[in-house]
Amino acid sequence: MTASPAPSPAPAPPGADPAVPASTYRLQLQPGFTFADAAARVPYLAALGVTHLHLSPVLEAVPGSTHGYDVVDHTRVRAELGGEQGLRELSARARAHGLGLVLDVVPNHMAVPAPEHLNGPLWEVLRDGPGSRYADWFDIDWAARGGRVLLPVLGEPLPDVLGALAVVADKRAERSDPGSGAGGGRVLAYYEHRFPLRPGTEDLPLPELVAAQHYELAYWRTARTDLNYRRFFTISDLIAVRVERPEVFEATHATVLRLLRDGVADGLRIDHPDGLADPAGYLRQLAAASGGRWTVVEKILQRGEELPRGWACAGTTGYDALDRIDGLFTDPDGAAHLADFFREFTGVPDDEGGRWEATVRRAAHRVVGRDLAAEVARLARSADRARRAGQSVSPAHQENAPYAPSGVRGDAGAAVSPASREDTPYPSPYAPEVLAEALRELLVRVPVYRTYVRPGTEPAGTDVALLTAAARQAAEEVGPRLAPALALLRDLALGRPAAAGCAPGPDADDVAVRFPQVASALHAKSVEDAAFYRYGPLLPLCEVGRDPGAPAVSPAEFHASCRQRQRTWPATGTVLSTHDTKRSADLRLRLAVLSERPGAWREWLTAGAGPAAPDRHTEYTLYQTAVGLGASCTPERLVPAALKSVREAGLRTTWTEQDADYEAAVADFARQGPCGARQPDVAAFAADLAPYAEANTLGAALLHLTMPGVPDLYQGTEFPVFTLVDPDNREPLAAPAPGASEGAKPRLTAVALRLRRDHPEWYGPHAAYAPLYAEGPAAEHCVAFLRGGGALTVVTRLSARLAESGGWRGTALPLPPGRWRDCLGGAVHEGAVPLTALLAAAPAALLTRDA
Repeated sequence: MTASPAPSPAPAPPGADPAVPASTYRLQLQPGFTFADAAARVPYLAALGVTHLHLSPVLEAVPGSTHGYDVVDHTRVRAELGGEQGLRELSARARAHGLGLVLDVVPNHMAVPAPEHLNGPLWEVLRDGPGSRYADWFDIDWAARGGRVLLPVLGEPLPDVLGALAVVADKRAERSDPGSGAGGGRVLAYYEHRFPLRPGTEDLPLPELVAAQHYELAYWRTARTDLNYRRFFTISDLIAVRVERPEVFEATHATVLRLLRDGVADGLRIDHPDGLADPAGYLRQLAAASGGRWTVVEKILQRGEELPRGWACAGTTGYDALDRIDGLFTDPDGAAHLADFFREFTGVPDDEGGRWEATVRRAAHRVVGRDLAAEVARLARSADRARRAGQSVSPAHQENAPYAPSGVRGDAGAAVSPASREDTPYPSPYAPEVLAEALRELLVRVPVYRTYVRPGTEPAGTDVALLTAAARQAAEEVGPRLAPALALLRDLALGRPAAAGCAPGPDADDVAVRFPQVASALHAKSVEDAAFYRYGPLLPLCEVGRDPGAPAVSPAEFHASCRQRQRTWPATGTVLSTHDTKRSADLRLRLAVLSERPGAWREWLTAGAGPAAPDRHTEYTLYQTAVGLGASCTPERLVPAALKSVREAGLRTTWTEQDADYEAAVADFARQGPCGARQPDVAAFAADLAPYAEANTLGAALLHLTMPGVPDLYQGTEFPVFTLVDPDNREPLAAPAPGASEGAKPRLTAVALRLRRDHPEWYGPHAAYAPLYAEGPAAEHCVAFLRGGGALTVVTRLSARLAESGGWRGTALPLPPGRWRDCLGGAVHEGAVPLTALLAAAPAALLTRDA
């Protein structure tokens, strides 16, 4: 049955830019929450005030996937969600209520599923090898393994599991691969896996048959060192796609682009652009193909880092906004006290959680030397080939002088020639193992996720400065032995092979492209998935987009960031909670109160009596997590999060080398301590934080909904939500409880969303942003700004400190001329209004100019 075309959306309010959402609402689609379930929520969401539904990936994924980022077929909308018919029906209902759709696109990778025939292009590559028509789709280093691709899927080394392999007939594989020819649907089976057979090998004895394939079945642990395809971070069942190739882009984006053309969807979110060979080029191609649809990218910026200006997108998904908002509600002095107490209480060494920078560096060294060993080896091979090719031609002119520390011939302003490198009193710095060591030392000192170098183009000044500083720091800290190799690698990573004495060509280009891809994986795994779980003085600091080394944001810094956002990326996304945040915003903002009351946290943690923890780090972090959960702390939620935490930390147990006894002790402590003997204490302490936590929650929500940018609400977060890392935060969206919408947070959210929707002249991309400043002894506790000349936001920050210091004490906020009506409380104000009056009804106020 053919779906009817989606109706035209409702007319936009005067002054609205129909290409830019006023707000988006993220829905996590999964078999337990389908297109039909989403359609049933449309009337509620339209009444709430959102203008666009932001859907998690909708293309065909691994069966049962709860996230959809493991795409197996770009040509079909996912059947488990309702298929294309279901998506079109959702779009039609959304448009009937004035809503649009934003789709989440996954350009970087596809799944390596089980059974493997679910991914048709990969199936053909496994069957036909480098000669496959899809061989260039995937980022495979065929030369590294003699024309074969490693598949690390075996539970034990191959000789030990040969008896578990068998050639079988598989009708599903035959249906998915009608061109398999004489094989007659026969495949190589290993438990749930199904592998294609190279034509002509079907009747070989099993050992010879296995050895004759274009793939190499291997023990899963070998992925760490031997893998020869690029993957998503360290996840070997997600294989990288070469979307930079025009034919791959066209094939993988055809369905999404058709949905845009048909009016089914309106905008795009791009997952993990840092994995792409050329993010800027990809976005240019996407903008041209989509007609310039509103597009945001999941780019995590460090404090002070800017999105490259040339990117053809509206901005980021908004983790930079999360950092600025959370930082406003963090007291820097209290955060420092908590860091001291954490070290005192836990006794952890500086590089195992005691101090942030040392912790990150140790985690990075472990990840780059262990988990990313295969990726570093591939980089080293390419660098070595480029160097050898350069030597075989002629010594190249050193255009841009490598840095040479004291003790190495040359100085900061002079080149280090190949001859001077050979004069150093140590073996050739270009032996493969030395190149690999230098790569590791350079990678761990890249302070952001990645650089953006394109072979054949001059690198940006920011990238030159960043990699020059990283190479200099590595040379100074490691010593002169690696300095020449670091200089060579720096220039190759900057796309300057001639400066490195290397030959231009595929190998030099390979280094320039892959170095930033590996750097981004390293940053994600070492910071987000290791150091964040080791460093625990104040858990909200360990969040995607945040920097525990810079915990606080002043009002002046917040205003500056908002002005910058409005000036440069006015239609960028903003978020507080996502499917990837470690903790929901409300949980983080409750724990942020501890930065205002570090003494109370110290007293509570040290005074209570409970069961012994397996270690003091676990005791500290689990009790703080439990306080964040408050009354919703249960073993069913805390135990999985606790086990994930200690495995990600990787100090006593890991995902791949689990210490069963230690993990059992962690789980027992979670049940018997925070969720057992001390559960009443946990609930009581959380209740003591409640008034300050609510001020944080309402203030952060209002800032998020009224600051420059397009706010994205994660499903359910219009209500108070206290969730932990996935899977805790990815449950199917539940219907609101009766009466829930009467609470302070949902009411504030609805009022702000409707105001955004109805007044784009106040909140749209062209609306002005003007800070307002309170006057009086407590002025720093007030953050206020004017949007578009007609709407005014006022919030309280650090309310516990404010109460301790005696309250507002006559502090007033001078309002712009005119009468201003509080949209939440109804009061009307004008002139310089005492904050005790302006915020009498709530710790946050949203005012509009009274007509």
